[in-house]
Amino acid sequence: MSAAFLSGFQLSLALITAIGAQNAFVLRQGLRREHVLAVSLFCAVSDAVLIASGIAGIGALTTAAPWVLPALRYGGAAFLFWYGTRAFRAAWRGGEALRAAGGGGATLTSVLGALALITWANPHVWLDTVVLIGSVAAQYPGARAAFGAGAALASLSFFLTLGFGARLLAPLFARPRAWQALDAGVGLIMWAIAISLLVA
Repeated sequence: MSAAFLSGFQLSLALITAIGAQNAFVLRQGLRREHVLAVSLFCAVSDAVLIASGIAGIGALTTAAPWVLPALRYGGAAFLFWYGTRAFRAAWRGGEALRAAGGGGATLTSVLGALALITWANPHVWLDTVVLIGSVAAQYPGARAAFGAGAALASLSFFLTLGFGARLLAPLFARPRAWQALDAGVGLIMWAIAISLLVA
């Protein structure tokens, strides 16, 4: 497994595990056992499209303007430190807990419509996939495709696991402490990746 592929996988997994509207939606669908495969694949395919767009756009830009690479490196490191700090703050404050809504029988169309809004109208999704993953991929000239493939595989693996594993996690994520541990882990990973960017 190449270093670029593994780095893409790790970064994508760290970004995607942060608590947000999209993950909560997938968890709730998994807890309801309602359209789980379609919801998981929709999220993974959306991420793959956005990741590819970010890598392609950043690659073209850095070829035309080589000075952009250092700016991306330091900007990406700053963003990762900020993101990690935010995760640590969430872990410190606590108070998050998943509450499954009552069952529903919602149609696939209505579920995917709501998910499309949560995914494509969410600026954090764009920042994570197009801007941040695209920026970090620029640090792997000649291996950007491997980096993107690792990031996309992490997304697919995460959403399938989250959707189908939700029923097993229901008792755990009803407890705020579980969210605190998750946030603390995300913070550590973000800071580690930021430091690796600065010392590269």
